[in-house]
Amino acid sequence: MDRTTHPRGAGHRVIQPWPRQRSEPVADCRIFTVRKDTVVNPRTGRAHDMFVLDQPNWVNVIPLTDDDHVVMIEQWRHGTRSVHLETPGGLMDPGETPEACARRELREETGYEAGDLKLLGVTHPNPALQNNHQYYVLARHCRRVGPPQLDHAEDIHVRLIPRTDLPRLIREGQITHGIVIAGFYFLNHSAPTPSSAHRRQGLP
Repeated sequence: MDRTTHPRGAGHRVIQPWPRQRSEPVADCRIFTVRKDTVVNPRTGRAHDMFVLDQPNWVNVIPLTDDDHVVMIEQWRHGTRSVHLETPGGLMDPGETPEACARRELREETGYEAGDLKLLGVTHPNPALQNNHQYYVLARHCRRVGPPQLDHAEDIHVRLIPRTDLPRLIREGQITHGIVIAGFYFLNHSAPTPSSAHRRQGLP
């Protein structure tokens, strides 16, 4: 479906793109830049200043072991000033594929390597403010091959979580990161993995 239109049906109108009059950089924040776009609302004809975060695409890895555990990490998040239980992930380097980024981030953050990788899906993490994509990669047959290789700005604790515990952890608020929860949606609606073909675990 064209993202500029509603689904067809009585009473729906076509949403038009907002013309951009000008654009200027505002700030360089290392992992993203901020720009100000002056755009015109086609419905009213009025101009508005909108701010956009320009940033690289992201990859989130869903690592599964052969005994159906998810390799997860705990780390401090400065935005909420709290520790979050997450799956590994990070920014894609220029020219890097989602699968290559997933393999690199998995090894660096957890010390695990995957037997094989499968791209599950892609989303827009926050189209109101951001212009990047979020890729989800399933990593199967994961095994630990060494210690994590953390950079100077990371402090991570690795945890193995039974896949069957995921719905409960989400319901209880122990997993609250929206990007991580979306990844489990893709996992739940993908073809069964060899280690879980005997069941399909529903999410709340």
